[in-house]
Amino acid sequence: MLELIRSSAPDLSPSEQRVARTVLAAPLEVIHRSVTQMAQESGSSVGSVMRFCQSLGLRGFQDLKLRLARESIPAERQLLAEVASGDGPAEVARKVLTGSAVALQDAAQTVDTDRLGAVAELLTGTPRILFIAVGTSAPLAADVAYRLTTIGLPASFPADVHVQHVTSRMLRPGDVCFGISHTGSTTETLASMRAARQSGATTVALTSFASSPLTELVDHLLVAGSRETAYRIESMTSRVVHLVVLDAIFTLIALRSRTSNEALAATADALTDHRI
Repeated sequence: MLELIRSSAPDLSPSEQRVARTVLAAPLEVIHRSVTQMAQESGSSVGSVMRFCQSLGLRGFQDLKLRLARESIPAERQLLAEVASGDGPAEVARKVLTGSAVALQDAAQTVDTDRLGAVAELLTGTPRILFIAVGTSAPLAADVAYRLTTIGLPASFPADVHVQHVTSRMLRPGDVCFGISHTGSTTETLASMRAARQSGATTVALTSFASSPLTELVDHLLVAGSRETAYRIESMTSRVVHLVVLDAIFTLIALRSRTSNEALAATADALTDHRI
């Protein structure tokens, strides 16, 4: 990939050449950046970064990061930085669990708790909450939408991306659209969030990057993620962190809501029909 970039650089546009020089100068750093951060670092734009990737025959910036990671990082280290090829089950389990624990500890120190509280307050008083997510973020959105429903909040998560897009456009001022995305660059999530903004709804996002296309669309931003998983499409560690952040929001709302106890009691009563 690096040789392809070097050989292709003379044929690129000036803005694409700036992107190329940035990649060649520090390829390992590129895999930890979002597309927005890459644009800022190279003195170009998100569009220039995308055109640079397309000029190389790549499907996008994530494809570039994955190819750089495959060339630069051994396969076992792409799974977890400390894992070695000769590790047995006990070692792998210990390292995976430890890695997740470290990510959670880092999140506890870095998550903006004032913003967390503001989002909890916002969700408590809104007439409608729509969660937006695809891929491995979708189960997190489904879980938090259901759990907010159990304490009486009007939360929903349509699984189909087309339904998400249409429903986002049908929101009204005062409603909240809450997007969850590890990279903040998923096209379907971005489309739904743009539709929500167009409808006048308040937008919230939970992501792993402080700077990404998603962060530029939202009114309230929660950042929680780990640097070592930034280049992975299916980063499980980031999902664990996001799940815990969503749990913190749920807990704050449950503590503040006057009707949460009644709603939880009604939920428990309904669930007894499904337990032996």
